[in-house]
Amino acid sequence: MQLLLMGPPGAGKGTQAAELVKKFDIPHISTGDMLRAAVKEGTELGKQAKVVMDAGGLVSDEIIIGIVKERLTKDDCKKGFILDGFPRTVEQADALSKILEELGIKLTRVLNIHVPAEDLIERAVGRRICKKCGATYHVKFNPTQKDGICDNCGGDLYQRGDDNAETMGNRLAAYEKSTRPLIEYYQKVGIYTEIDGRKPIDKVTEELISVLVK
Repeated sequence: MQLLLMGPPGAGKGTQAAELVKKFDIPHISTGDMLRAAVKEGTELGKQAKVVMDAGGLVSDEIIIGIVKERLTKDDCKKGFILDGFPRTVEQADALSKILEELGIKLTRVLNIHVPAEDLIERAVGRRICKKCGATYHVKFNPTQKDGICDNCGGDLYQRGDDNAETMGNRLAAYEKSTRPLIEYYQKVGIYTEIDGRKPIDKVTEELISVLVK
Protein backbone atom coordinates (compact mmCIF):
# COMPACT_ATOMS: atom_id res chain seq x y z
CA MET A 1 0.00 0.00 0.00
CA GLN A 2 1.70 3.17 -1.24
CA LEU A 3 0.09 6.26 0.29
CA LEU A 4 0.56 10.00 0.05
CA LEU A 5 -0.71 11.93 3.08
CA MET A 6 -1.55 15.60 2.56
CA GLY A 7 -2.91 18.29 4.83
CA PRO A 8 -2.12 21.81 6.02
CA PRO A 9 0.05 22.58 9.07
CA GLY A 10 -1.84 21.57 12.21
CA ALA A 11 -4.28 19.22 10.47
CA GLY A 12 -3.03 16.20 12.40
CA LYS A 13 -1.04 14.37 9.72
CA GLY A 14 1.55 13.12 12.19
CA THR A 15 -1.06 11.75 14.56
CA GLN A 16 -2.94 9.97 11.78
CA ALA A 17 0.23 8.68 10.11
CA ALA A 18 1.16 6.99 13.40
CA GLU A 19 -2.21 5.19 13.44
CA LEU A 20 -1.83 4.08 9.81
CA VAL A 21 1.67 2.76 10.55
CA LYS A 22 0.22 0.61 13.35
CA LYS A 23 -2.66 -0.59 11.19
CA PHE A 24 -0.77 -1.44 7.99
CA ASP A 25 2.82 -1.97 9.25
CA ILE A 26 4.38 0.34 6.67
CA PRO A 27 6.88 3.16 7.30
CA HIS A 28 5.92 6.82 7.64
CA ILE A 29 8.36 8.78 5.50
CA SER A 30 8.53 12.55 5.92
CA THR A 31 10.77 14.85 3.91
CA GLY A 32 12.55 16.05 7.05
CA ASP A 33 13.20 12.50 8.26
CA MET A 34 14.54 11.50 4.84
CA LEU A 35 16.93 14.44 4.72
CA ARG A 36 18.21 13.85 8.25
CA ALA A 37 18.69 10.12 7.59
CA ALA A 38 20.57 10.74 4.33
CA VAL A 39 22.85 13.25 6.05
CA LYS A 40 23.45 10.90 8.98
CA GLU A 41 24.20 7.95 6.68
CA GLY A 42 26.60 10.11 4.69
CA THR A 43 25.20 9.18 1.30
CA GLU A 44 26.41 11.26 -1.65
CA LEU A 45 23.07 13.08 -1.80
CA GLY A 46 23.11 13.44 1.98
CA LYS A 47 26.49 15.17 1.80
CA GLN A 48 25.17 17.55 -0.86
CA ALA A 49 22.08 18.30 1.25
CA LYS A 50 24.22 18.94 4.35
CA VAL A 51 26.27 21.59 2.58
CA VAL A 52 23.11 23.44 1.57
CA MET A 53 21.40 23.02 4.96
CA ASP A 54 24.51 24.13 6.90
CA ALA A 55 24.55 27.28 4.80
CA GLY A 56 20.89 27.92 5.64
CA GLY A 57 19.68 27.33 2.09
CA LEU A 58 16.78 25.33 0.68
CA VAL A 59 17.65 21.89 -0.62
CA SER A 60 17.03 21.70 -4.39
CA ASP A 61 14.34 19.58 -6.01
CA GLU A 62 17.07 17.51 -7.65
CA ILE A 63 18.57 16.50 -4.30
CA ILE A 64 15.17 15.94 -2.64
CA ILE A 65 13.98 13.75 -5.52
CA GLY A 66 17.19 11.73 -5.39
CA ILE A 67 16.86 11.20 -1.64
CA VAL A 68 13.20 10.15 -2.04
CA LYS A 69 14.24 7.59 -4.64
CA GLU A 70 17.00 6.25 -2.35
CA ARG A 71 14.54 5.96 0.54
CA LEU A 72 11.82 4.16 -1.42
CA THR A 73 14.25 1.44 -2.52
CA LYS A 74 14.96 0.37 1.09
CA ASP A 75 13.67 -3.00 2.29
CA ASP A 76 11.12 -1.59 4.73
CA CYS A 77 9.22 -0.01 1.82
CA LYS A 78 8.58 -3.32 0.04
CA LYS A 79 5.14 -3.64 1.64
CA GLY A 80 4.38 0.02 1.11
CA PHE A 81 4.90 3.45 2.69
CA ILE A 82 3.23 6.67 3.77
CA LEU A 83 4.79 9.71 2.11
CA ASP A 84 4.40 12.99 4.01
CA GLY A 85 5.71 16.37 2.85
CA PHE A 86 6.59 15.25 -0.67
CA PRO A 87 5.58 16.11 -3.33
CA ARG A 88 4.88 19.78 -2.68
CA THR A 89 4.59 20.89 -6.31
CA VAL A 90 3.28 19.46 -9.58
CA GLU A 91 6.88 19.19 -10.81
CA GLN A 92 7.75 17.05 -7.79
CA ALA A 93 4.59 14.98 -8.37
CA ASP A 94 5.74 14.28 -11.93
CA ALA A 95 9.16 13.28 -10.61
CA LEU A 96 7.54 10.96 -8.03
CA SER A 97 5.50 9.30 -10.77
CA LYS A 98 8.70 8.60 -12.70
CA ILE A 99 10.42 7.18 -9.60
CA LEU A 100 7.50 4.87 -8.87
CA GLU A 101 7.33 3.80 -12.52
CA GLU A 102 11.02 2.88 -12.40
CA LEU A 103 10.36 0.87 -9.21
CA GLY A 104 7.35 -0.84 -10.80
CA ILE A 105 4.80 0.51 -8.29
CA LYS A 106 1.96 3.04 -8.21
CA LEU A 107 0.43 5.25 -5.55
CA THR A 108 -2.53 3.45 -4.02
CA ARG A 109 -4.28 6.53 -2.64
CA VAL A 110 -3.73 10.22 -1.94
CA LEU A 111 -5.36 11.19 1.36
CA ASN A 112 -5.89 14.86 2.16
CA ILE A 113 -6.87 15.72 5.74
CA HIS A 114 -8.79 18.94 5.21
CA VAL A 115 -9.35 21.47 7.98
CA PRO A 116 -10.55 25.05 7.26
CA ALA A 117 -7.99 27.79 7.90
CA GLU A 118 -10.00 29.43 10.68
CA ASP A 119 -10.10 26.15 12.64
CA LEU A 120 -6.36 25.62 12.22
CA ILE A 121 -5.61 29.15 13.42
CA GLU A 122 -7.80 28.55 16.50
CA ARG A 123 -5.95 25.28 17.16
CA ALA A 124 -2.55 26.97 16.89
CA VAL A 125 -3.34 30.08 18.94
CA GLY A 126 -4.79 27.99 21.79
CA ARG A 127 -1.99 25.40 21.90
CA ARG A 128 0.09 25.18 25.07
CA ILE A 129 3.14 22.95 25.66
CA CYS A 130 4.75 21.77 28.90
CA LYS A 131 8.30 23.08 29.35
CA LYS A 132 9.29 19.99 31.34
CA CYS A 133 7.77 16.94 29.60
CA GLY A 134 6.57 18.33 26.25
CA ALA A 135 2.91 17.35 26.72
CA THR A 136 0.55 19.35 24.49
CA TYR A 137 -2.70 20.96 25.59
CA HIS A 138 -5.27 23.41 24.21
CA VAL A 139 -6.94 26.16 26.22
CA LYS A 140 -10.33 25.28 24.66
CA PHE A 141 -10.22 21.71 23.35
CA ASN A 142 -7.88 20.04 25.85
CA PRO A 143 -7.38 22.31 28.89
CA THR A 144 -5.34 21.39 31.95
CA GLN A 145 -7.04 20.93 35.31
CA LYS A 146 -5.05 23.84 36.72
CA ASP A 147 -4.50 26.84 34.45
CA GLY A 148 -0.93 26.96 33.09
CA ILE A 149 0.18 23.77 34.86
CA CYS A 150 0.82 20.39 33.18
CA ASP A 151 -1.48 17.57 34.34
CA ASN A 152 1.30 15.01 33.79
CA CYS A 153 4.27 16.44 35.64
CA GLY A 154 3.26 19.79 37.13
CA GLY A 155 5.54 21.72 34.77
CA ASP A 156 4.77 25.22 33.48
CA LEU A 157 3.05 25.57 30.12
CA TYR A 158 4.18 27.93 27.38
CA GLN A 159 2.99 29.12 23.98
CA ARG A 160 5.34 28.70 21.01
CA GLY A 161 6.38 31.95 19.38
CA ASP A 162 5.00 30.92 15.99
CA ASP A 163 1.63 29.83 17.43
CA ASN A 164 -0.07 33.10 16.54
CA ALA A 165 -2.76 34.07 14.05
CA GLU A 166 -0.50 36.06 11.70
CA THR A 167 2.24 33.42 11.37
CA MET A 168 -0.25 30.58 11.02
CA GLY A 169 -2.26 32.55 8.45
CA ASN A 170 0.87 33.11 6.36
CA ARG A 171 1.83 29.41 6.54
CA LEU A 172 -1.66 28.34 5.50
CA ALA A 173 -1.76 30.81 2.60
CA ALA A 174 1.57 29.48 1.32
CA TYR A 175 0.35 25.89 1.70
CA GLU A 176 -2.89 26.62 -0.14
CA LYS A 177 -1.04 28.28 -3.02
CA SER A 178 1.40 25.40 -3.51
CA THR A 179 -1.01 22.55 -2.79
CA ARG A 180 -4.14 23.45 -4.73
CA PRO A 181 -2.56 22.40 -8.08
CA LEU A 182 -1.50 19.09 -6.46
CA ILE A 183 -5.08 18.35 -5.41
CA GLU A 184 -6.25 18.90 -8.98
CA TYR A 185 -3.34 16.77 -10.25
CA TYR A 186 -4.32 13.74 -8.18
CA GLN A 187 -8.05 14.25 -8.72
CA LYS A 188 -7.39 13.81 -12.45
CA VAL A 189 -5.47 10.60 -11.76
CA GLY A 190 -8.49 9.34 -9.80
CA ILE A 191 -6.77 8.37 -6.55
CA TYR A 192 -7.60 11.44 -4.43
CA THR A 193 -9.74 11.31 -1.28
CA GLU A 194 -10.48 14.21 1.06
CA ILE A 195 -11.10 13.52 4.75
CA ASP A 196 -12.79 15.95 7.17
CA GLY A 197 -10.09 16.65 9.75
CA ARG A 198 -12.45 18.57 12.06
CA LYS A 199 -13.86 15.33 13.46
CA PRO A 200 -12.48 13.73 16.65
CA ILE A 201 -9.08 12.05 16.13
CA ASP A 202 -10.44 8.50 16.37
CA LYS A 203 -13.21 9.27 13.85
CA VAL A 204 -10.67 10.67 11.36
CA THR A 205 -8.61 7.49 11.80
CA GLU A 206 -11.67 5.30 11.18
CA GLU A 207 -12.51 7.22 8.03
CA LEU A 208 -8.96 6.99 6.68
CA ILE A 209 -8.82 3.24 7.28
CA SER A 210 -12.29 2.67 5.78
CA VAL A 211 -11.14 4.37 2.56
CA LEU A 212 -8.10 2.10 2.37
CA VAL A 213 -9.75 -1.25 3.14
CA LYS A 214 -12.71 -0.95 0.76
